[in-house]
Amino acid sequence: MIHITKTEKSNLISATINGKISKEDIEKIHPLIHNIVENGDKVDFFFELVDFEGYDLKGIWADLKVDAAHISDYGKMAIVGEKEWQQWAARATDVFTNSEVKYFDLTEKEEAKRWI
Repeated sequence: MIHITKTEKSNLISATINGKISKEDIEKIHPLIHNIVENGDKVDFFFELVDFEGYDLKGIWADLKVDAAHISDYGKMAIVGEKEWQQWAARATDVFTNSEVKYFDLTEKEEAKRWI
């Protein structure tokens, strides 16, 4: 589940993510991406993963479609997590996108906020 959190940075989507991401979760974020892109900005992301379990099947498909449509619209991504596989996923995202992606441990959350 994705919980959008308020931020003062106009091109930043900030969220806490736990459990599994569903299609409905992706549908919450997609309009936010459009709003930022329509203003001529790159979309930055701050994702805090807490007890994150990945995606359900419809969720991963929806996310892949959104990413394919907007991959050139993404800027920086700060991924704050608690598991080694999340760090590997962040590295893979960095390799496959033009975005600057950094992984931070939960203990480095404030550093991640400053970076983004």
